[in-house]
Amino acid sequence: MSATRAIAWACSRDLVLALRSKSELALIVVFFVLVISLFPLGVSPDPRLLERIAAGIAWVAALLATLLALPRLFALDHADGTLEQLVIAPAALPALVAGKVFAHWLTNGLPLVLLAPVAGVQFGMQPQAIGVLTIALLLGTPTLSWLGAIGAALTVGTRSGSALLALLVLPLAVPVLIFGAGAAEATASGLGAEAHLSLLGAGLILTSVLGPFATAAAVRIAYE
Repeated sequence: MSATRAIAWACSRDLVLALRSKSELALIVVFFVLVISLFPLGVSPDPRLLERIAAGIAWVAALLATLLALPRLFALDHADGTLEQLVIAPAALPALVAGKVFAHWLTNGLPLVLLAPVAGVQFGMQPQAIGVLTIALLLGTPTLSWLGAIGAALTVGTRSGSALLALLVLPLAVPVLIFGAGAAEATASGLGAEAHLSLLGAGLILTSVLGPFATAAAVRIAYE
């Protein structure tokens, strides 16, 4: 099986499985909406303050929502033996992993990107800042998925895997949050967001190229 066919097969398989659990998909969206809605209650209802911190709120909510969905990336396949079959399959394991991560982003990351304009309007952001926030999430959420995939593969089958996963992923996700939130803040301040978006794009390219091999190596380590 070629790499392209392996990616397509793994992606379509995980999409079918994800669509059978619509309640879990809805949970991610509801969680994201609840987090961004509760921040004004815990911080301040001041519109100007909320507008300044809106990008950071959206990014923190996106990161937490991504972490909520990551344990399921390999856990179910590990439980029923499918992951072991993928390891010994004739297809390239990095390609199969890439398909799984892409399906995970389509079902968990892409909805958050589509909800970004709603969050921006809720916090009174300017239209240009909302657009930059959406683009930043579009570039940054796949990077979060790849970082999370490596952590999920390393912790699959372990006790307290979710806690270990959070400890592994959160420090690595800090630069993504900084550049993602900084892009919208720079736009709102009248500065250009090109530098922040360029760094997010560079991170996306780097993780997309190295992520499949690192995740595949982590999966093999889990079975040794």
